[in-house]
Amino acid sequence: MRTIMTLAAGALVVAGAMQLTAANGEEPISRTDLVKGDIDVPGHEAAQVRVDLAPGAFAPKHRHPGEEIAYVIEGTLEYELDGRKPVTLKAGQSLFIPAGVAHSARNVGDGRASELATYIVTKGSPLVVPVK
Repeated sequence: MRTIMTLAAGALVVAGAMQLTAANGEEPISRTDLVKGDIDVPGHEAAQVRVDLAPGAFAPKHRHPGEEIAYVIEGTLEYELDGRKPVTLKAGQSLFIPAGVAHSARNVGDGRASELATYIVTKGSPLVVPVK
């Protein structure tokens, strides 16, 4: 009976470890489209996206076909905009990123970081354009 209990306990430990690995195997950066719609400015639309970054995750340099307002929901993010010194924002702080300005972001906190990105962009253009 003890052998069966020991084997069962071992199986539970292994199963728990497998679930922990899957939970911690999250994507470094995930984007969730929240809303998108036409606005009164001809040829433009607004979009909101939630961006979640795992600890240490880095969003490489990119640009958008319009303005972005980044609001940090949780954690600590460092943004680097071309031609400016890096700026570090914590939950509750915002940053305006002008149209076409190349920028990057990095989670510099201990845990997950999230931002709410609001865009006013040229309709039909790709929302994120990588910069080489």
